[in-house]
Amino acid sequence: MAGFEIYQSDNMIKKKVLVTGGAGFVGSHLCERLLNDGHDVVCLDNYFTGQKQNIVHLLSNPYFELIRHDVTNPFYIEVDEIYNLACPASPIHYQYNSIKTMKTSVMGAINMLGLAKRVKAKILQASTSEVYGDPKVHPQKETYWGHVNPVGERSCYDEGKRAAETLFVNYHKQNNVRIKIIRIFNTYGPRMHPNDGRVVSNFIVQALQNKDITIYGDGLQTRSFQYVDDLVEGMIRMMASGENFTGPVNIGNPNEFTILQLAETVIQLTNSKSNIVRLPLPSDDPMQRQPNIELAKKMLNWEPKIQLKEGLIKTIEYFAATI
Repeated sequence: MAGFEIYQSDNMIKKKVLVTGGAGFVGSHLCERLLNDGHDVVCLDNYFTGQKQNIVHLLSNPYFELIRHDVTNPFYIEVDEIYNLACPASPIHYQYNSIKTMKTSVMGAINMLGLAKRVKAKILQASTSEVYGDPKVHPQKETYWGHVNPVGERSCYDEGKRAAETLFVNYHKQNNVRIKIIRIFNTYGPRMHPNDGRVVSNFIVQALQNKDITIYGDGLQTRSFQYVDDLVEGMIRMMASGENFTGPVNIGNPNEFTILQLAETVIQLTNSKSNIVRLPLPSDDPMQRQPNIELAKKMLNWEPKIQLKEGLIKTIEYFAATI
């Protein structure tokens, strides 16, 4: 496919790449991949949810640079590409300081787009499936505008990411900034924060400790779980895609599972003695979430390779060694 050819040729050039939120779960995997691909990498993080231990193994690499910085403040550097990942992504963290979350998405986007404009860098925005809210369309295509509560508990994250997409599109139209927008669906893997409240890490930690596994509601709400390596591959391909393809594009695994199925699979894979207990469903929690990835297949020649059981085994091994 044309998209794959562009990806291959573009990736041969050594570039200086800025990754905001680079010490986070996804960011650390992206930094690692970019270094392995032969690039200079500058990792920016304020350590609100990122952790130095996620990137400590990269510090000895002469082509890796770590800078403590908050993207709500301007940043000046000469780079070829920017991956804008900085923002807490789990409800526990983004609801802890909802104003700061919104500022990180909006001011962070403005500051990074301003940087991209000044140095003529290409910039990718890590947006989210949360822009679809509690969807009335299933599975979700990029053309769906979403069903989001603008004043709900999750709105600081949902609306912050929606505003960031708007900023990206307008910087592209008004200032010719070269942009890429991806919408990330539920992602899991090694280096997830054990206390971030996300369902995969919650279940694995509870199962390894033989504690009750907590399910909200009846457990029949669905999610599509993507292993982090597949996401990173999608990001790299999106950044290297043709200039006229700006996105947004869904990057996720379309295989859909109920939360109850996930809990049962984790118990089985960990040989846990955990029981499943139920609590009331939080407000604005989506009942269904599944990406349509036809656009990513067509434009990026991308689709996920690692399915749930294989990915869970790798993630369980990580948590078993670290908690």
